[in-house]
Amino acid sequence: MDGANNGEPQNQKRDELTESLNDLFSSISTMIKSELQGTNNQLELLEKMNVRVAEEYKGYGDLTSGLRVFVEQLKCKSGSFNEYVEQIDAIEKQVTEFEVVVSMLDKYVCLLESRVQSVYQTRLHPPPNN
Repeated sequence: MDGANNGEPQNQKRDELTESLNDLFSSISTMIKSELQGTNNQLELLEKMNVRVAEEYKGYGDLTSGLRVFVEQLKCKSGSFNEYVEQIDAIEKQVTEFEVVVSMLDKYVCLLESRVQSVYQTRLHPPPNN
């Protein structure tokens, strides 16, 4: 019976070992599940962040498309202004030439005025005859 008694403590040790191993594996399993759940939560958060950033960048894309259209419109308008700028430059050149002519005429008029005054003065006050 000693052999039977010896078997019982060994069975008990095996049961304790089995129970300890089950607890160990259960704890490891729980730990791995927690790690995986944490990783899954991080991936879900990352996915939500990516969706949010994609929406924001889509908005930027729409904005840049609108700006590109606006710039093209401005280019078209500025092209039509070039014609007016050329006309203004031509007018400015003509005005400068006109100012030169007016200045010459003003000098001529001053000369004529001087001559007329001289003639008028000589008629009103003739020089004495010797």
